[in-house]
Amino acid sequence: MKKFFEDIKKDMKFKSAGPGKKLTEASSSKAEVVQSSSGSKQNRNAPSEGAQRAGAAALARIEQHPRPKVHTSQDAIRNQVKRELETAALADKERSNPEEESKVVEKDLSCLSVSGVYFTCPLTGATLTKSEREVHIKEAILMRFEEDAVEASVMMVHTFNKDREKVKAAVDIMSKYIENICKNPTEEKYRKIKLSNKVYQEKVRCVDGCREFLEALGFTSILLPVEGQEEEEEFLVLLEHGPDALELMKERRDRLQRGEPVRAQLDRQPQAFRPSPHGQRFELPPDFYKLSAEELKREQQQRSELVEKNAMMRTKAMREKEEQRERRKYNYTLLRIRFPDGSLLQGTFYAWDRLPVLFSFVRDSLVDGWQPFELLAPGGQKLTESEEVALAECHLVPAALLTFCWDAAVQADVTAAGGASSEILKAELLEAIRTLS
Repeated sequence: MKKFFEDIKKDMKFKSAGPGKKLTEASSSKAEVVQSSSGSKQNRNAPSEGAQRAGAAALARIEQHPRPKVHTSQDAIRNQVKRELETAALADKERSNPEEESKVVEKDLSCLSVSGVYFTCPLTGATLTKSEREVHIKEAILMRFEEDAVEASVMMVHTFNKDREKVKAAVDIMSKYIENICKNPTEEKYRKIKLSNKVYQEKVRCVDGCREFLEALGFTSILLPVEGQEEEEEFLVLLEHGPDALELMKERRDRLQRGEPVRAQLDRQPQAFRPSPHGQRFELPPDFYKLSAEELKREQQQRSELVEKNAMMRTKAMREKEEQRERRKYNYTLLRIRFPDGSLLQGTFYAWDRLPVLFSFVRDSLVDGWQPFELLAPGGQKLTESEEVALAECHLVPAALLTFCWDAAVQADVTAAGGASSEILKAELLEAIRTLS
């Protein structure tokens, strides 16, 4: 019975294999199959009228789409830079504010000791946030091309490029261009710069602002024939100059060599406060920290471990190493100075600012700035103005309350002479005095 069913299965399998064929007919039958299949492909139905209209509309949109162009005008460069920098600033903001931060409870701005860290543009005087400063300064430099193209291009070279070695190399080459022209004013070859030249391509072209500087000197873009080539090439050509023009060119070269990056200056936000027992209470915004909000949260969780660490026996070197690592977490520090009458002066500083910067800030805020004074750090440590020590090294980060006192001998002489002022801080600070909450 088992063999009977197996024979039935074999018979069904054989019949389902299709009609038989001779071995000699294999190649011809395959060719017929290929031809028939290709014929079926050629007989596809044509696209409908609606599909044709949709395809034509899509093709029209593609053809109308503007292609990216290389902008050379100052307006185009300004717009391009603005778009790129705004995109970068937005990306930085998104990176520094991930979705996890939305779960962190934000502090009320009114409870903060200072609303944030701000900067001042040296070109426009505008007050800027950290995310705004780079975009604003580059925009301000581009706007100066209308007033002084040489000054603006020098600023552009030194500010737009982060790699200082590349900037130095480009400045040296452009200085050499000018020196050759001044030494050989009648030699035409020194007044032409071939833009396809290897040195220009690798050292000058890659540095933003170099071409603008050369054009500000008077170089003009011209297509000139090249020996041994059918096509013309682009050159920057300078017309022959007289002796006065050559001296002016040397002066502009010196300006290029002396150029420095334009940097936003930290706004210290000086603020006076009435006498308050809350002088040592600080609530700082996230701008004061190098850490993200998530890292700060993790740091707070780790603070409990410090209690156990402090209970352990550690060498002085180990403690100092940990303190230095802790101080490197901060970019800025908020300092308050308490005066003999109880009033307070507050200012924002870089964590790496030196003690002379702090003393200068206090002196500029006093009515009698000529009078010698002393500053005492928490714990009674006397700070010395002449010492070039960073605030972080004096354990004054991320915030600290200092004590101000006049030099006793000088103050006694001033009081005896009846010359002591009734006010310590300048009037403009007292006009905006506030109360610490």
